[in-house]
Amino acid sequence: DGFEDWAYVDVREGTHMFWWLYHTYHPDGMENRPLILWLQGGPGGSGAGYGNFDIIGPLRIDQTERNTTWVKEANILFIDNPVGAGYSYVDDLSHLTTTTQEITDDLLVVFRTFLDTHPEFEQTLFYVFGQSYGGKMAAHFTNQLYREVQEGNFDVNVGGYAMGNAWISPVDSVITWGETLFWMGIVDEPGLADITTEADKCSVAVDEERWHDATTAYRQTQYAVNRRSNYVDFYNILKYRVFSRKEETMKRADVPFAEVFYQQNVGYMQPRDLDDIMNGIVKDKIGIVPEDLVWGAQSDDVFTYQEGDFMKPVIDEMDWSLDNTDMDVIVYQGQLDLICDTKGAMDFVQKMQWDGLDDYNIAERKPFVDPEGQTDTFVKANGNFKFYWNMRAGHAV
Repeated sequence: DGFEDWAYVDVREGTHMFWWLYHTYHPDGMENRPLILWLQGGPGGSGAGYGNFDIIGPLRIDQTERNTTWVKEANILFIDNPVGAGYSYVDDLSHLTTTTQEITDDLLVVFRTFLDTHPEFEQTLFYVFGQSYGGKMAAHFTNQLYREVQEGNFDVNVGGYAMGNAWISPVDSVITWGETLFWMGIVDEPGLADITTEADKCSVAVDEERWHDATTAYRQTQYAVNRRSNYVDFYNILKYRVFSRKEETMKRADVPFAEVFYQQNVGYMQPRDLDDIMNGIVKDKIGIVPEDLVWGAQSDDVFTYQEGDFMKPVIDEMDWSLDNTDMDVIVYQGQLDLICDTKGAMDFVQKMQWDGLDDYNIAERKPFVDPEGQTDTFVKANGNFKFYWNMRAGHAV
């Protein structure tokens, strides 16, 4: 009926990326509403799967309608990214990306092909939203796209990007985990000391640009949190024992370490019911996914191949956007998230070299109150930069 479209793009030899578009059903018409690209985190999470059916798409995993779908307000484009996530796949693992720049290069090819297919979006206001690691990818990709537009290589109206509980400065998240858990009463003084010891090793590795070592130290800090908190949920600190249930299976000798790490950081957020529909009714509906392809089968490899880039910050991307463009740059945080905690986000903002930081720091912080009188959100802004604090929300705001 024209409401949806999807396709594969062969971005490089042996490299096949999947996108899925929903046209908005807003009464103003699709041409008069923004186009939003959603980038899922991980790296290795599926936007077409998790972002779509569990967060913002028109249908939930159980195929009932979502009243809060973003499709009511905007055209939504999901890209399974980086290649290897979701329905995107490589013929050989050597084609997987290893850096954020390589991810951006692939995304530019996909987006150019998408616009060739859907030229109606060339003048539509375009935003990129990225959750978790997707926020890191969003900042890098949107800046590169903006430069491509300025050089005449793309015809699209880039409005900006938003980063939800994003992995912008990873070390600022890791070194504040212990403090966040301590003041919430989830760990005691010895627990705080244990977590801090491991986090400090991560910080030193980052300072010395030993990026693989930093990722290893990040893992060790996660393990310290697990044992000291009785497996608090990294994505909502009011929940427990999410990891511990998985670990009994993950301890089997035949399970590769890459899968263990992926499951603890990405896979467990994707319910088993989602695997069922993505390999069942959704795959059948789409009709172009290779018959022998299992949705997400390469996702743990995506995570592993990005290990050398995983702990690198992209604060400089935000600085460049704010000092050189008129794009909106938005950070939004869920209060109950730990993996990309609010304290870490507030700390990385203070590391920005943006000319408007001093004025931002003294700007008024304004509340948003719902019809029942509950304060849901606070926002603080200066110029094109906005920071949202979302109350009672976890990692998937």
